[in-house]
Amino acid sequence: MRVKGGTVTHARRKRVLKRASGYFGSKHLLFKTAKEQVMHSLRYAYVDRRNIKRDYRKLWIRRINAACRMNDISYSVFMHGLKLANVNVNRKMLSELAIHDPKAFSDLVELAKKNLNK
Repeated sequence: MRVKGGTVTHARRKRVLKRASGYFGSKHLLFKTAKEQVMHSLRYAYVDRRNIKRDYRKLWIRRINAACRMNDISYSVFMHGLKLANVNVNRKMLSELAIHDPKAFSDLVELAKKNLNK
């Protein structure tokens, strides 16, 4: 008597095809192509969960740099000045300050410039 494994195989295929719903062409219809695409999709998702952190950091740095240039200082000099002043504000918050409260950001720039001249 041979083992068919019908329910287990059917459940596995059903699970893969359910994940592949909405994919283009045969990728959501045929098990083999659907499985390949689902595996690739899971890999892309894994990689991009890490890449999004890089992308946001790059965005924050660009925003801070733009605001710094408006205050006649470069990003790297500004960050060095903040470090010398023992101001520990992360880039996300500096970016938010630059957008929503330019006055407070300008005060931080002045503080950084003052500590650079010491």
